[in-house]
Amino acid sequence: MNNAAPVFEMVDPATVRVGINVRKDAALTPDFVANIKQHGVLEAVTLYRTPDGTLEVYKGQRRTLAAVEAGLTTMPAMIVDTPEDAERIVLQLVENIHRAEMTAADEADAYHQLSLFGVSAAAIAKKTGRTKTTVEGALKAKASEAGTAALGKGYTIEEALILAEFESDEEATLELESVIADEPDQLFHVAQRIRDNRTAAAALAAFTAELEAAGTAVVAAPGYYDDETARVSSLKRAGGEPATEDDGNAVYIALGNSGEHITVPVIVGWKELGFKPRYGGSPSESKGPMTEEQKAERKTLIANNKAAESATTVRRDWVKTLLAKKQAPKGWQYFTVHAITHHAETARSYDGEVAADMVSAKIDGEKAWAWNPLRDHVAKTTTRPEFSLIALVCAGYESTMAKDAWRTPSQTHRDYLNQLVTWGYVPSEVEQIIIDSDKPAPETDETKDTEETAA
Repeated sequence: MNNAAPVFEMVDPATVRVGINVRKDAALTPDFVANIKQHGVLEAVTLYRTPDGTLEVYKGQRRTLAAVEAGLTTMPAMIVDTPEDAERIVLQLVENIHRAEMTAADEADAYHQLSLFGVSAAAIAKKTGRTKTTVEGALKAKASEAGTAALGKGYTIEEALILAEFESDEEATLELESVIADEPDQLFHVAQRIRDNRTAAAALAAFTAELEAAGTAVVAAPGYYDDETARVSSLKRAGGEPATEDDGNAVYIALGNSGEHITVPVIVGWKELGFKPRYGGSPSESKGPMTEEQKAERKTLIANNKAAESATTVRRDWVKTLLAKKQAPKGWQYFTVHAITHHAETARSYDGEVAADMVSAKIDGEKAWAWNPLRDHVAKTTTRPEFSLIALVCAGYESTMAKDAWRTPSQTHRDYLNQLVTWGYVPSEVEQIIIDSDKPAPETDETKDTEETAA
């Protein structure tokens, strides 16, 4: 641009070209068109002249289109120098970004256009006031067919990004679309659960393949009435001595205390091979068969524990995003002092790595005795100490919240989750169990009858 002075003209809106614009749907409501028809275009639109002499909209797409639809033959316009395309898109984006008419698809398209001009995500974020994460998410969504289609359906950038992530998984996509339709506030939790399930399945498959490649037979864990397979530890040899791992002819895969895969040696066809139950009776019947109620309880236990692990990832990521903002969350002073005075373990048992990650601090070195990245971070910078304190307290709460905390909820857990909810966090269903644990049970007809009888 040569920065020549703008020229004011009255132009025929029908002769003006509406080129590439960040807002695809101009949202021309009947009221808006009627207003333009009655009063005309009161605020001049901004146009520029292309090399072929055509006037093109720089700012004022909606007013121009309404003027055409209203049948106006003139409208006021400021004619400016031809802008660079990237600059024009940025100005249009900033002008429209907070207007209700602009969709997530329009916004993502604008970011995509800017990226094609070589504008980085960081630069786009700085120019538009959006976060770099939002811009990067939009660009990733636009880079996939599923993400682009989702934006076209009216989904948000975050929703489109998640659907793009799972575009090759039809079952996951159907579940996520159902969640968006029925429980959109649970989307992040469900998506994380699907990720974790994927990771776990991949790890199990890799572990199984490694064993089988080494010639180890892998079988399913023996059931309660399984007469074919039994654990080596529950058998003895014909001579009476306990069976050992050397007697095993297969293994089943279980999870260790730290969540790692381990093998449990078993003997398939133990009866035919001359082994006997080590403690009398059947090695598979020592605990008796599970009732349907016990099976249901165990299923719930496993499902909730897995959901709690996924929720931990979502929750910590949310806290990290919260602490990336310019201002500390409202009420942080009381939150931290209450935690330290009422739940002393929050200050003495926090994980320095978790806390450092929450404030996006640089994490150097490897875990060892007294290793504490948060301490190192605080030693290097005197800025934003309140954010480090909040992270310390949150990490302390996190260290007390095991995956089965929902089974024995404590006031410590409730205080933490309730504070996060106050700051805008949406809890998962398993976290909601903890939050609701101190609420009185709803009154039922049976409860009323009991109270009346006691009276």
